[in-house]
Amino acid sequence: MEKPAVFSAEEIARFRAELSAGRAPGAYEPGRWSVSPLNRRPEVRGPLPDSVRLRDATLRSVETLPGVLASEQAKEAYLRRLLGAGVREVVAGGLAGRDDKALRTEVEVVKGERPDCRLVLPLLRTTADIDRAADAGYDAVQIWVQGLAEASLLYNPAVYQQAWRGEDWRAGHRVRGRSDVLARAVTLIEHARSRGLDVIVPLLMVSYLTDEVLEESVSVLTAAGAGELTLFDGPGAMSPEAYAHLVTRTKELAPGVQVGLHPHNTFGLAVACAVAAVRAGADVVELSVNGYCGGPGNADLAATAMAFETLYGVRTGITTTRLTDLARAGEELTGYRVAWNHPVTGTSAFCWGGLDIITQETEVDPLLHNCLEPTLVGNARVVPFTPDSGPYTLADKLAEAGADLTTGQIDAVLARARALMTREGRLLTDGDLTALAREVTGPAAGEGERKP
Repeated sequence: MEKPAVFSAEEIARFRAELSAGRAPGAYEPGRWSVSPLNRRPEVRGPLPDSVRLRDATLRSVETLPGVLASEQAKEAYLRRLLGAGVREVVAGGLAGRDDKALRTEVEVVKGERPDCRLVLPLLRTTADIDRAADAGYDAVQIWVQGLAEASLLYNPAVYQQAWRGEDWRAGHRVRGRSDVLARAVTLIEHARSRGLDVIVPLLMVSYLTDEVLEESVSVLTAAGAGELTLFDGPGAMSPEAYAHLVTRTKELAPGVQVGLHPHNTFGLAVACAVAAVRAGADVVELSVNGYCGGPGNADLAATAMAFETLYGVRTGITTTRLTDLARAGEELTGYRVAWNHPVTGTSAFCWGGLDIITQETEVDPLLHNCLEPTLVGNARVVPFTPDSGPYTLADKLAEAGADLTTGQIDAVLARARALMTREGRLLTDGDLTALAREVTGPAAGEGERKP
């Protein structure tokens, strides 16, 4: 069916010319995205690199999600999909509950799928742990360092184990100052380096770091051989500006050492923290699919990748068309579903309702209300039929179903559809609309009416 034309070809051409005047190459990529040119102007966006590393920590983060107990087979299948999406740096799930064979298998899977992927084993506490990582073939290890001094005892599992058994743990875990915490880390860093491993040192609880503690920590840890210091904000208490400051200061203290960040999303600012930190010189952002982690979660892989790629023109190496599939696979792995309007990958992230003025604008330009083309991230536009929908939206829905109606018949279906929604208090499915159309297009219906 042909819908009655609203605008002439000349008017549409003028609309498109007007839109073009507000666009600029890079910020506008036909069929891909259309974002504000201000995002690409150096004096507005500030300094940013040509590319940034994204390190996915979904497998480790899954271990912290309440109620999730994924099998090794399910995690291996998910790991393959993660690698297929172009992720080049992965944090594994840790040592807990896994024997040496499981560790070697994980390394073999990663290197078999993507030999250039950097595989990191986290949560290592002893030299024996480090030896297991080296023997299995991991590229790097994470040796976590609490950002506190004596209060770091709160996060030592051995303390709780010994206390539960009625033992005095204090003799073996004496911590009186920051130097004690750093001394333990130095031993592990030096051992990991001796085994040929890259050493990443997450500095935890960075929202509690004072200038003096930061300076001492950076000096001691880099001297021991740490190749990267990752700023972990467990409480999610760092603003984008605070993260940028901390990155800048760390870079000043250790110009030759890489700096990463692991932001949490307490205030919905994890992606903003990532952008601010990279602008300040951070080399790598640690994040997860669907933002999975305990508490408020991490920066979301899809949202972070697309913010860098589209808003700022910073390459991430991610195969963006796989992002929605990866998000759905994450939901299957964990049982945790993201919100319908979750950025980039939500089931209705590209749905603006069923108003004619929204559904028909795509015929003039599909990148108006949707600044991203959904297929760029493996997603799709969703066009619901709602009480606000008009005849143009209805005509499109029926045409997709193969129905050929006159304008008068569409008006009749529209009236019946609105009445049915009011009567039953629900939205109608495409099947409902098709059934109403069949009612209207009976043998006696439409006689003498014009075709549009």
